[in-house]
Amino acid sequence: MKHAWWIPILLLLAGCQGAPHAAEDVKPNIVLILTDDAGYADFGFTGCPDFTTPNIDRIATEGVTCTDGYVTASVCCPSRAGLMTGRYQQRFGHEVNLLAGTPQYATQGLPQEETTVADRLHELGYATCALGKWHLGVAEGYHPMDRGFDEYYGCLAGSRSYWPYEEPPKHGKGLMRNREPLGKEAEGTYFTDLLTDEAVDFIDRHAEEPFFLFVSYTAVHTPMHAREDLLEQHAEIESERRRKLAAMTTSLDDGVGRILDALHEQGIDENTLVIFVNDNGGATNNASDNGIYRGMKGSKWEGGIRIPYAFRWPARLPAGVRFEHPVSTLDILPTAVSAAGGDIRFQDAIDGVDLEPYLAGDETGVPHDRLFWRRSVASATREGDWKLIKVKGNPVLLFNLADDPSETNNLAEVYPDRVASMSAHLETWDAQLAEPRWGHAKRYREYQVLKHRMEVEGREAERKLP
Repeated sequence: MKHAWWIPILLLLAGCQGAPHAAEDVKPNIVLILTDDAGYADFGFTGCPDFTTPNIDRIATEGVTCTDGYVTASVCCPSRAGLMTGRYQQRFGHEVNLLAGTPQYATQGLPQEETTVADRLHELGYATCALGKWHLGVAEGYHPMDRGFDEYYGCLAGSRSYWPYEEPPKHGKGLMRNREPLGKEAEGTYFTDLLTDEAVDFIDRHAEEPFFLFVSYTAVHTPMHAREDLLEQHAEIESERRRKLAAMTTSLDDGVGRILDALHEQGIDENTLVIFVNDNGGATNNASDNGIYRGMKGSKWEGGIRIPYAFRWPARLPAGVRFEHPVSTLDILPTAVSAAGGDIRFQDAIDGVDLEPYLAGDETGVPHDRLFWRRSVASATREGDWKLIKVKGNPVLLFNLADDPSETNNLAEVYPDRVASMSAHLETWDAQLAEPRWGHAKRYREYQVLKHRMEVEGREAERKLP
């Protein structure tokens, strides 16, 4: 016993040496902010020319901007299915939009056998909450609380009024708290602001435990409803519709600012991973702006599938960095699960990649050799700087995005060997996919063919083919 004097010293040293590792082991909070139908150039950090988004820009300037970020589909419902599962949604037949009023809308949704990012994080001990637009099923068994979320507030539909309904609406457009419809909605409330209120409340209630918060704003999807005070703030914008979009975006930006402030006030912003993405390219009907990128929502042009995409995690990621290799919303699930201490390396058919080592600068190279898209009659693939678009009934399209980001010069006849090689990879991927669980309306199949013709140029022509 007389030699035991050194034991406390060793224990103290061990404790000191272990402290940094204990700090590193603290699970980060994860906040995923998803906007709806915004254009690529509708935010400050992506070059918006006529209004500002200082709070959303903070995510980019204090983190990493992914310049070549993509969704898995250029329309809402399948895009969300890919994001939620980390898998190409065509693998499980969730290929086209669920349209309100159709028989499938009332009975189908994200297949119940698929595992969501919320499922995985819940298993890792996270409190989970979804707010806002769901659009992954309104029937029993498809509710967010059946898909890994502990709490839910929002609407199950793909869109709704920003102002309260006087009568209960149909097709899942009414507000719900958890599983209960709210009935009569409070007068004078604006939906974007309501979602922000709920987000701040969730953060305040769960600041002492790891949480996953999915804030799925409907802004700036139609209907074009804006607060009067914010319309006045943008009175200098001549186009009435663009002025409404600016006002709607300002409400969205104010909300993101309040979320970031809540994280700071709770002292948890340093170890919170905040991800900002949009669900597809700018829509044809809301005055959105895709900047230099050709095409809009619904197309395989860059304007349909390339999105604003940024990560902020001060404890782990550098600030003010631009990551210029192609990434996908498929990557959100593996990135979040890995950050939470999970391991998806041995999971079957996860198509996404953990981006954290790439964004932090620990991993060199590219996360994806190729990315793929398919919706009905239109398919595409990107391989390095090269992009191939194939639409039934149309000539094959090949572009070099480094030289031609606006996709104006079809090089298919100049590089037939590249067309053949990329087509073979696309066909191999296509052979792995399931049959769609529900069909694509005839008019949308026809629009897919028409909108991918080289002669359809300019926003006026694009807006005629939604």
